[in-house]
Parts: sequence; structure tokens; C-alpha cells
Amino acid sequence: MDYTNLGNTGLDVSRICLGCMGFGDAEKGHHRWVLDEERARPVIKKALELGINFFDTANVYADGTSEEIVGDALKDYANRDEIVIATKISGRMHQGPNGAGLSRKAIMSEIDKSLKRLRTDYVDLYQIHRWDYNTPIEETMEALHDVVKAGKARYIGASAMWAWQFQKALHVAENNGWTRFVSMQNHLNLIYREEEREMLPLCKEEKIGVIPYSPLAGGRLAREATTHRAETDQIAKQKYDAAADLDQLVVDRVANLADQHGVRRVHIALAWLLRKDPVTAPIVGATKISHLEDAEAALSIKLTPEEIAFLEEPYVPHRVVGHF
Repeated sequence: MDYTNLGNTGLDVSRICLGCMGFGDAEKGHHRWVLDEERARPVIKKALELGINFFDTANVYADGTSEEIVGDALKDYANRDEIVIATKISGRMHQGPNGAGLSRKAIMSEIDKSLKRLRTDYVDLYQIHRWDYNTPIEETMEALHDVVKAGKARYIGASAMWAWQFQKALHVAENNGWTRFVSMQNHLNLIYREEEREMLPLCKEEKIGVIPYSPLAGGRLAREATTHRAETDQIAKQKYDAAADLDQLVVDRVANLADQHGVRRVHIALAWLLRKDPVTAPIVGATKISHLEDAEAALSIKLTPEEIAFLEEPYVPHRVVGHF
């Protein structure tokens, strides 16, 4: 496994991050394809054996049960000082007032609940899952700063927003001497590259680590067989199905290059993303051990500039999705 620093920090993270949205109680949350604890633990254990030390979850994943599974497994299998646990806040966790968002009240309440579920005294990376249009960014950034100063988080990050919003948050923190975001978890893959217009240049300029989610476009860039997730993941269908015909040109080129290299499509799709500046670590939502092995294998594939241009040439602009 290769390691690198997360953005402009000294934090060592593996170049593959295990996304843990696929773990949880299938009766809770929006996804029926998630793995329960018995099936998730071997995947988490294998990730550690491969040298993956970076694990990303969220309070809202399967109504908190993803955090519980991840916390229990890492407590049993990992050395806490070597691993990096990331979680997120923003989504609705209970009905009624103050059940969602990025108010000071929500942040101070949800960090403690996440820590309890994760069975740890602190998280390494605490991220805002979405922008909160109902809370002043000053309130959010000061509360996150206080979470860090209380020792409950080592770093803070953001996810899925417009570049102007991210820049505003960075400015507010810098202006007030508060803790700054060190990472951006955004939507980026070969068939969705809208982040290249503004967000990636901003992150490069500000030395922000980029940890893209959906690196395989919900499996569309790697699919060689129909899966249960592909049949039931309504969120992925909303993101990609509208442009499926145009995206097929890119998918075909991934398949073509995979044949030339004698590897699987997933290796090419991830190899492209690993070369994209300033990407730190793609978040791979593995639900099988083979998914982890494929991700690790992608690290050894070095695409030439000509091959990268070949993959990128058919891309067409997409409507922006994932910010809301």
C-alpha cells in the first residue's frame, strides 16, 4: 500500500480509503444492499491486512449503524494510533427541530453520538456532509473549531458543495483564527468531471486534500456483471442514468484500455483518478474482498499522458449533482 499526506497536513493516509456507506442495518436508512456486521467485518479486516488505514463513514449512514459496525471492527482489529477514522455530519438523524444541519447545537450533539457509536475518544477527520443554507457559516466554523480544541476531532473537512461556498468557509476560518478545512470529499470520476472546473483548482491552490466519492460512478465504470446494488441503488440511478448514452462512450474507452493492459475496468478507472491532481485517496465503497484487491491493484498501473487523453476525450458536460 502507498501512503501520502492528507492535503497540507502531516497525517499519513493510505492512497485508498475504504468507504463504509455499504455497512449497516439494511432495515435502517435508504439502502437495502448494505452488509450487516457479520458480513462487513471480513471486509474491514481485509482492508487493514492490505495496509488501508483510512476509513470513511457518516452519522447518517444506515441511521448510525455504519458507525457502530466500523467502530466495533476497528476496536478489535486495528491499532488506533495507526488508523484514520473519518465521519460526517449534516443529514437528518431524528425528526423534529434540530434533527439535522450544521448549527452549533447539532454539531455539539452529533459529535458525541458519533464518538460513542465509533467507540473512540476522537475522530481524525470530522466533515460537513453538505452545506447548510439555514445556518451561518460563521456559526458552523466556530463550532467545528471548538470540537477540535476539545480534542474530539484532529482535523475537519468538507464535502459536496460549490467552490464559492468552500472558499467562503476557508476565508471565514482564516479571518477568525479558527481551524481550517484540510480536505474536500467531492463527486469525481471519469463520467462525472464537473469538479475539474472550479473545485479542483481551488483545492490545489489552497493545498486541500481531495478524497473523491463514487470513483466508479456507482459501478458503471467497472461493471462486468449485474449486482444487487446496481438494481436497487436509487441515488446512483438519479446521478447517472440521465446521461447514460453519452457516458457509454467513456465506459467503452475504459473497457478498451483495460483490454490493452490485460486488466479489469476497475483498475483503469481508479488508475486515472489516482493520477488526477490534487487527489489524495479515492473512497472505494467495497462490499466484497475482491473490491479491495482490485483497488490495491490499481495503484500499480501507470497510465501515460496519451492514455489519459484517450479516456478523457469523449467527456461531455453534465448537470451538477450531489450538492443537495
